[in-house]
Amino acid sequence: MRILLATDAFPPICGGSGWSTYELARGLRSRGHAVLIVQPLPGRPGMREASFDGFRVLEFGAPAPPIPYVRNYFKNEKLYRDLADYLTAVIGREQIEIIHGQHAMTCVPAVLAANRSSIPAVCTLRDYWPVCYWSDLIHTSEGLALCPKCSASMMTRCVRPHAGNLWPLTLPTIPYMRANLARKQRGIGAADAIVAVSSTIAADLRARSEAIARARVEIIPNAVDVAALRHRAAASTPPIEGPYALYLGKLAPNKGTTNLVGVIERAGIDWPVVIAGDGPEREAIARDAARSSCNIRLVGWVDQPAATAWLAHASLLLFPSRGPESLSRVLIEASALGVPIAAMNTGGTPDIVIDQQTGLLSPSFERLADDIRRLRQDLELGKRLGAAARRHAETHFDTSVVLPRIEQLYQDLLRRRA
Repeated sequence: MRILLATDAFPPICGGSGWSTYELARGLRSRGHAVLIVQPLPGRPGMREASFDGFRVLEFGAPAPPIPYVRNYFKNEKLYRDLADYLTAVIGREQIEIIHGQHAMTCVPAVLAANRSSIPAVCTLRDYWPVCYWSDLIHTSEGLALCPKCSASMMTRCVRPHAGNLWPLTLPTIPYMRANLARKQRGIGAADAIVAVSSTIAADLRARSEAIARARVEIIPNAVDVAALRHRAAASTPPIEGPYALYLGKLAPNKGTTNLVGVIERAGIDWPVVIAGDGPEREAIARDAARSSCNIRLVGWVDQPAATAWLAHASLLLFPSRGPESLSRVLIEASALGVPIAAMNTGGTPDIVIDQQTGLLSPSFERLADDIRRLRQDLELGKRLGAAARRHAETHFDTSVVLPRIEQLYQDLLRRRA
């Protein structure tokens, strides 16, 4: 098959969704398929062809003025039109047989281009961007309650923590935001198939969108090349001497990092706690860590080799996410490496961390601190959970398990088109 992956992010500099797209591309290539990558780059003008690990990456530059809400229009409605035109041309020129959109900027234009070209379109949904303007379903600055529905009244509430004291000025934009979500839902609802990466995100999206509920939804997780990951981990050098606990990820409210230092202090853990990542809460976390009596070390953003090294040699992974995580790549990789995990029970996390079997799941930050303390004190429990997590990652998330399901989906859609 000649496959086009339209993706918001791709290595070498990207987050989990970009690396998941890369694993998909590698897996498809290893099975004999021709894979082409198209990546929009808002804010950078012009077109350019790049490469990574032998993949052709067509970079689609697009304007994106640094003005709130105006920028969103350029990254959504305008980008959808322009990128759909570009993808249509690429499909014809490269004789593409199927297109697979990977995220918020690329799914809708991928479907538009596929429909024009009479080829199948697949969309992967890794978070809640079709049903939440901010993609995380969080409408309060405190607590764990999630937004039940993106109505006008709920938008009036949830816009406040995003806009601060200027929130009254943003109220006239609510009709646009609602129309934006409706357009996204119609767009992906027209796909031949939607891939939801966890059972929870599939259920949540169906419940919040009639267009998605009517569509074909397949639950297929993100793939990880377990053998390759373990090889990189074995070749890595411990970043620091001795045992340490690790948080690895974005420093943002939906990731629960507002509460991270407090959880560490409540746990009373005597190991160093390394916080690897960057984001809007970094300065606040640094201030909290400086006031804390715990040994907390912020190392900032790390690239993939460094992230693998930190993860490979960690004695414990902390996962305080309060948002409905779709399917965390960090958790899958930690499981594959047998790292003991203490995590909040959110979203698709139970697909990876089975409480008391492959890790510990907590319903609250208080319980999370207790679980961290428990894993620190009971090292044999951590070993047992880590060993079970390794086996679970191999049987559920390895490329050899996931890729045949994607390939089968593609083949079925092509047969239906024929």
